[in-house]
Amino acid sequence: MVMPNKTEMRGKINKAKGAVKEKVGHAVGNRTMEKEGAAARNKGRVQETVGAARRKVGDAVKGLGKTIGG
Repeated sequence: MVMPNKTEMRGKINKAKGAVKEKVGHAVGNRTMEKEGAAARNKGRVQETVGAARRKVGDAVKGLGKTIGG
């Protein structure tokens, strides 16, 4: 299993917080809270994707360095 980086972890946390806020907003009938939760969830999804991409680029650079270095 690959260890997620800080950006991925922040994304997972924001995604979870957003989902909870969205559900609570829906449950109490607060459309503003529901929309804020959806926005936080989407922000988390983007952060997680960016973090995964950064990790993959870093892994590729390390692999390239090993190939070149022998």
